[in-house]
Amino acid sequence: MTRKNQHVVPHPDGWAVRGAGNQRATSVHQTQQEAIDAGRGIARNQQSELVIHRPNGQIRDKDSHGHDPNPPKG
Repeated sequence: MTRKNQHVVPHPDGWAVRGAGNQRATSVHQTQQEAIDAGRGIARNQQSELVIHRPNGQIRDKDSHGHDPNPPKG
């Protein structure tokens, strides 16, 4: 299974969930929170990372749902 990070990005119709490298959105939502919830489910299923962007496109937050490349030491 390909682990493709999911990005929550601004969209002309609200907010979209888009797989990394994809041109088309996986889903489009009215609010950012709805897009985050949808993206989180996809990221959990694919054991990938959810990357949440601000309205200007900058990364706001990241949420990992799988095999972290750098697990915390402790």
